[in-house]
Amino acid sequence: MSAIGKTCSLHLRSASTPLRAAQRPSLRAVDSRRAFLKSSAGVLLLSTLSSPLLSACGGGNLDADQPETPRLASVSNFRDVAGAAAGYPTVDGKQTRRGAFYRSNALTLSPADQTALGKLGIATVYDLRTPGEIARTADVLPAGAASTVFNVLGTTDFVVPSLDSAAAAVAFKEAEARSYVTGAAQRASYGALLTQLANGAGAQLFHSSAGKDRTGWVAALLLSIANVPLDVIMQDYLLSNVYLGVSIRASTDAVRSQSGAAAAAIAAPLLSVQESYLQAGFDQVQSSYGTMASYLTQGLGVSQATIDTLHDRLVG
Repeated sequence: MSAIGKTCSLHLRSASTPLRAAQRPSLRAVDSRRAFLKSSAGVLLLSTLSSPLLSACGGGNLDADQPETPRLASVSNFRDVAGAAAGYPTVDGKQTRRGAFYRSNALTLSPADQTALGKLGIATVYDLRTPGEIARTADVLPAGAASTVFNVLGTTDFVVPSLDSAAAAVAFKEAEARSYVTGAAQRASYGALLTQLANGAGAQLFHSSAGKDRTGWVAALLLSIANVPLDVIMQDYLLSNVYLGVSIRASTDAVRSQSGAAAAAIAAPLLSVQESYLQAGFDQVQSSYGTMASYLTQGLGVSQATIDTLHDRLVG
């Protein structure tokens, strides 16, 4: 089993497996998630949520017509939105379809990885970064792919404010996740992106700089539309810590070496993802719109026909 596979098998558990005390979410988070699930029944069917979850790394046999998603050395957080192997389970007894949508960090593709990516038939790359981020790190596109930019943040650059503690860094990331729901620029970009993903021909890829925050929110929306259980969506979100593990450790060590342990402790929450980040976004959906369906249609302006098309593309 590969290192990624071993980590996935440890990282993910069935819904019935108890967490150690240090791992348990707060009662407020649990109650909020339960309320969100119940209120979003139009998007997340609840009839089989009590069944054990498949590994978020996928299970079963590969589709004979769909090659295994390559691991890219130069773009470490590249992966299929639908998961690996047979895809993620849905709560209505189906599975997500691989090969439709891919996610990644910035496309700093080596020649070998550019060739590997070119074999997947990706027609369009959607870049969710700001102009400043794009200027610093331009995409290397797979052969035959067009590029479209959606500046999700609506700013000229992504700038982290001055932070004096790890707690402040966590609070910043949670506020960023909430802004995906409340911000006008964010809602316009996410709505337009989902519409493009539904209507675009061929396989499609979307990415941000690290492929974990802006990209992680889009992946969570798509998996919600596919009726993937929320616990699996959360575990998929947290997999960025696995795929980016080497770069997270290297960046943290560099900060520690240059600026000390305190600065490294502040940087750590910015370089990784935590359950509370995605939960903050879900909580804001509940607070602002009541259900995921209302957020998609009212908040993002996505038509029900578009949602249905996305579901059909995502679910086999």
